Amino acid sequence: MELPRLIVVGEKNISEFGKFLRSLNNPKKVSLVSGIHVKKFIQKKIECALTLSKIRYVWHIAKNNEISSIKEIEKNVKKDNSDLIIGIGGGRSVDIAKMIAFNLKKSFVSLPTAASHDGIASPFVSIRGDKPHSLVATAPLGVFVDIDIIKKAPKKLLASGCGDLLANIVAVRDWELGRDKTGEYFGRYSANLASMSAKILMENSDIYAKKGLDVRVIVEALISAGVASCIAGSSRPCSGAEHLFSHALDRLAPGVGLHGEKCGLGAIMMAKLQGQDWKKIVKTLKNLGAPTTAKEIGLKPETLAKAMTIAQDLRPERYTILKEVNMTPKKAIALAKSTKVL
Repeated sequence: MELPRLIVVGEKNISEFGKFLRSLNNPKKVSLVSGIHVKKFIQKKIECALTLSKIRYVWHIAKNNEISSIKEIEKNVKKDNSDLIIGIGGGRSVDIAKMIAFNLKKSFVSLPTAASHDGIASPFVSIRGDKPHSLVATAPLGVFVDIDIIKKAPKKLLASGCGDLLANIVAVRDWELGRDKTGEYFGRYSANLASMSAKILMENSDIYAKKGLDVRVIVEALISAGVASCIAGSSRPCSGAEHLFSHALDRLAPGVGLHGEKCGLGAIMMAKLQGQDWKKIVKTLKNLGAPTTAKEIGLKPETLAKAMTIAQDLRPERYTILKEVNMTPKKAIALAKSTKVL
């Protein structure tokens, strides 16, 4: 099992980032990977923290998650000869830094500025390439979170993180199916950890609807879900048919909806197929401010139907509820209408 060595979650603690890195592996120089907007927002604070700890740094801007773009950054990062690679931002920059660190056999640190999905602490990355699903890279050596920074990110990013967490309910049931039907390894501990991350949101969603989301709870749940994947050695506890649906949409309609939003919609429909309480998932998503209909993310009915029919083919070796349904566009539309996704 490859697990993060140190996880720090604090409030207004970004000035401690240099000390955090020193305690990890005492780097002399680090490569920072972030998006252009995140860099503008956080640059001064990070540079102050690193300078205080006498750590040299080089910035690299991640424009998109295309393979060619990543290769270009990787080439430049290699020239840095740095001791650590740090992913700063939402999903994309953290994933790119993680992939580059894996390729260059360097240690990687995750500094999320938004809690939009569980990749902040997992060993998996989503990048655009031949494989439409997540690839295994390396677990972060450390995860550093300043809750105050996460709070300043757009609200829809936090709601997307909630969608990614609720997907665990479907993913764990799919994993149980895989165990029962094919004799696949099932890790009860990591499955329970992933389920607990989702159940905490479900149990508290009425309170969140009235008082607003508890950012710290959501961040800790996303980190726990990432750790569950580290323990399982695969994305199984956090990725089932609902993630295959999301990956299918990435292929058919790139740029439509955030990852967690698509997983949330997928979770509603797949939960119904599994015979689970899908209405509870809908209620929770609504309470958390996450979308529950295709229309809310600009997803067309025909694209949804196509994604449902090709989802399982993206990963034929992974047993999910979709293996037990001969999914057709007509069935997909009927399912989406019955769950009010359409």
